[in-house]
Amino acid sequence: MKILPKIFGRIFINSTFYNKIIEKRNMGRSQTLRQNTINQFIDCINNKILSFPLPSISILADAFNVSRTTIRAVLDYLCQVGILVFEEGEYRQLRQPTSDDKIACVFEKRDIQDKKFESYFYHLINSKKILPGDYFNEIQLAKDTNVSPFVVREFLLRFLHYGLINNVKKGEWKLETFANDYAEKLYEFRCILEVFALKTFMAQPDDHINWIKAKELLERHKKLQTNIQHEYTLFSNLDRDFHELILSCNNNPFFMQSFDLISVIFHFHYQWDSSDLKQRNSIAVSEHIAVLTAILQKNEQAATTALCRHLNTAKKSMQESIGRTSSIKNR
Repeated sequence: MKILPKIFGRIFINSTFYNKIIEKRNMGRSQTLRQNTINQFIDCINNKILSFPLPSISILADAFNVSRTTIRAVLDYLCQVGILVFEEGEYRQLRQPTSDDKIACVFEKRDIQDKKFESYFYHLINSKKILPGDYFNEIQLAKDTNVSPFVVREFLLRFLHYGLINNVKKGEWKLETFANDYAEKLYEFRCILEVFALKTFMAQPDDHINWIKAKELLERHKKLQTNIQHEYTLFSNLDRDFHELILSCNNNPFFMQSFDLISVIFHFHYQWDSSDLKQRNSIAVSEHIAVLTAILQKNEQAATTALCRHLNTAKKSMQESIGRTSSIKNR
């Protein structure tokens, strides 16, 4: 039995021949997966990853993490354009593929796909359609959002390193549950990042644009605090802007990548357990105001103390949320 590696990557190249076939058949969203798999298959042939005669359709489907129906469609196309031939029950190679054999996939631009799927995945969490302990399939998520399966996989892999999700088998994922010590460790890492970033922020020259941004952010916090009873759900965007402003002054992409993931994990737990969300957000707004006020007064010690107090409050809120969420799942 031939063992084939799982293939990643995405190359979108025009193919007039196949685009005409698509128009005639008026294919829907499922066609995008086939197009992408065709391009991968051609890359595998050119890179000599595949050997001939080809293994069974079941083995190929497993290797490319798609259905047997998709693999059959891929093989049919490759036979149509003369790359493969089916004879004596086996698929053999007739010629070497060229760039013209590849397909212009109908996906949107990559950055649009990334934003679309990120928004959709967060929606699944926030609307409690996926809860800690639940399983989900990356191919189905790609179909639901009409994005490339590789957009889904690369997004999910970001969270794999932080233990938020786990890849249980090919294409299958699980949203993990956490113990309280997870929140403690995440808090420690967050403190290291943000306290260091705050020192850098305070060292910026007086004419730096970030001082103006901090003043504007303080006014937005005060406005939300005035209307917190009715607008407390708006806090998550304000929270992101607050921490992003502090971290951005380092101009360090590793800081921002870490912040994105940490912020998501904290807010996921807030959304899973929304029993006292209004109170938590009200406290957080007040703590933000204390940090921003000290920053604008150029009082680094007071700003650092207020920031540490806020991060500690967030840690305790997450621990309480973890405990309540675990209780609900165990009922």
